[in-house]
Amino acid sequence: MDFELTYRNWLANPSLSQEETAELEAISDNREEIEYRFGKELEFGTAGMRGIMGMGTNMVNVYTVKRATQGLASYIKSLGARAAKRGVAISFDTRNRSELFARTACGVLAANDIKVRIFPTPHPVPMLSYAVRRCGAVAGIMITASHNPKEYNGYKVYGEDGAQMSPEATAEVVRYISQTDYFDVPAVMIPPLAEGFDIAGVYKLSGRTDGKYYKQVLKASLSRKIVKKQAKSLKIVYTPVHGSGYAPVMEILRRLGITPAVVKEQTEPDGNFPTVEVPNPEYRETLSMGIALAERVKADVVFGTDPDCDRLGVAIRDETGGFVALTGNQVGLLLTDYILARLKEEGKLPANGVVIKSFVSTGLVKALTDAYGVALEEVPVGFKYIGEKITAYEKDKSRTFLFGFEESCGYLRGTHVRDKDAVVASMLVAEMVCYYNSKSVSVFDRLSHIYNTYGYALEKTVSINYSGVDAMEQMNAVVDSLRGKFVPKIDIYNVKEVRDYRSLTAVTWEGETVPVRSEPANAVYYELENGIFVCVRPSGTEPKLKIYYYMRANGKSAAEHAMEKLASAFSQMLGR
Repeated sequence: MDFELTYRNWLANPSLSQEETAELEAISDNREEIEYRFGKELEFGTAGMRGIMGMGTNMVNVYTVKRATQGLASYIKSLGARAAKRGVAISFDTRNRSELFARTACGVLAANDIKVRIFPTPHPVPMLSYAVRRCGAVAGIMITASHNPKEYNGYKVYGEDGAQMSPEATAEVVRYISQTDYFDVPAVMIPPLAEGFDIAGVYKLSGRTDGKYYKQVLKASLSRKIVKKQAKSLKIVYTPVHGSGYAPVMEILRRLGITPAVVKEQTEPDGNFPTVEVPNPEYRETLSMGIALAERVKADVVFGTDPDCDRLGVAIRDETGGFVALTGNQVGLLLTDYILARLKEEGKLPANGVVIKSFVSTGLVKALTDAYGVALEEVPVGFKYIGEKITAYEKDKSRTFLFGFEESCGYLRGTHVRDKDAVVASMLVAEMVCYYNSKSVSVFDRLSHIYNTYGYALEKTVSINYSGVDAMEQMNAVVDSLRGKFVPKIDIYNVKEVRDYRSLTAVTWEGETVPVRSEPANAVYYELENGIFVCVRPSGTEPKLKIYYYMRANGKSAAEHAMEKLASAFSQMLGR
């Protein structure tokens, strides 16, 4: 791809506004920046596309959004007139330009005579997933970059089941995108959504959809009576971190009878996320204002949601009375334990129940599911795989879905949506605190009990940042260098099996090549003795190579020491 020629062609295009032209002229002497923006096209995968906002083929802007939407529109029309009539549901979060990109996508679909239902205000990922299912839409579009820094935005596409679009359908959409010119896409002008307009085939999703969603979320509740007794004495702090979670999380807690203290400085929608470095609730720093408020009001728990409200971060008081930020794995363990315990207590734990997790999430959950007599299913990273499993189980009735989670703070209970849902997770965490308070036990006490019963588990994720137009190629090269190579030991631990999730084959310590039962994924996984594992994969949403470590030992200090040695040994193996 001749990036300089592509740059000049864009710069000379009469479709550009004065502002867009000025942006491109400003980089005329910066060859490296021109190459980054025009050296490749923004990749469109099963998670849609995500990137830094700006002008260029490798950036998120109205032209890349138009082109992607035209590809989706062409795919929908190839399915027949009924698919176009079923249409597409659209939502967006609070990021800068999110509404503009949502209106842009809406205008392209309308010009293609495809019915559109669009939320008029920022709504989270789970509510978009629900709307797709409730309205019988053939697809959904969510404008968001999730937890990425403020410079990013993205375009996620959902299938008719409310899960992120399947690889097969995505491949077809990509084929149509590749046939589409950036500047030759028909579009209807959609005015700001706060204004009234009458455009054929375009409908605003009403408050009725919101209300139906809340009713479905409440069906996942397990302790309504206990919450009613504990709510007045419960002290919770919540922060939406300037995102789309404020209205739905507050509403679901209100319906439970809970009134949390809110970090007022972080309730207003603001795509610049001025109070945090990164709007990712996985990080304690992102919850720091919530923790400070919790100290003042003497709260029991703090939780926060990311801009599109599909991730939940949680902080609780530890044995010293100070706040500790829980990892996604720890919250996953606690919620799995709470859900299974409550179902068992109520006599509602199904014999064919199943918990689903990504294969890089904590291995300790297997001890919990075994103890409660339910199945555990592992899937590749990406909540779409959990969504696909839920749909499959609904069809063949072989399993009853109980809970799903990923280590990256994504959780789901209920089958109302097919993606991670921080609204339902917020509800579950709040009522879990009430449940343990009713027993004069803290959440930290319960976590300690799990560790004391099943062994101490320690998880660690290392992210290696990459930059430049070839960042993905560099990350893939690292993972590719590990494929097909059996390593007998990592540190002091024998390697039982090395799995290549791309080829779906594994090499065992005996030298046998065996199949891996999974959906394909770009990852290499080392299963060590004692259930310990190491996994390497490139992130699908950021230019980061991720290394996941799982350690299990007798006690925290032993686990920390062993983890340090394991991570050091593997880093040396990678040559880093």
